[in-house]
Amino acid sequence: MEKQPRTARGRATRERIVRAATELVAERGVAGTSLDDVRELAHASKSQLYLYFADRDELLRAVAESTCDTVLETQADALAGFDSITGIKRYLDAIVALQIERNTPGCPIGSLAGQLVERDEASRLILADGLGRWESSLQAGLAAMATRQELQPDANPARLASQTLMLLQGGLLLSQVRRDPGQMRIAADTVLELVQAARLPQRR
Repeated sequence: MEKQPRTARGRATRERIVRAATELVAERGVAGTSLDDVRELAHASKSQLYLYFADRDELLRAVAESTCDTVLETQADALAGFDSITGIKRYLDAIVALQIERNTPGCPIGSLAGQLVERDEASRLILADGLGRWESSLQAGLAAMATRQELQPDANPARLASQTLMLLQGGLLLSQVRRDPGQMRIAADTVLELVQAARLPQRR
């Protein structure tokens, strides 16, 4: 079982180890990252690593948690505006722009899912929770629009949020595989079309 540090120094060491592991996994993949690689990059001893993580799987679970937190923190401001057509457009444009800026890296959560979910149930649950939190943020914005009666009475914010996340993940994956951010643009435009179709006609 993962051991949580009790001191500030211990927390800093653990954070350094997780940060190093996350960086290496993002760069080399799970299969290409060894504990020795992590220790070297983190400037940590073997005893320090095993003080906080019983084995490699436990460390990878921490990487999954860190990755989900980072993805959601990076999007936090834009997601907060996902409660109006203007804010939704801004959010979608930001995701497309990020794919262009970073040369279509795809989704870090999705990338880890492909490597971990079939080999470790605990990691699968962590990643599922991360995607669930993402979806909940999307749903909260759409629910706010429904509360303001900006959506059709039969519009389902939960379903719209699920559809949105599916489209985003598909767009991110295709952008990464095809090295074409235009795939993300198509997904983003489709999300906007879905939301627009669910809106009530705007009064003039």
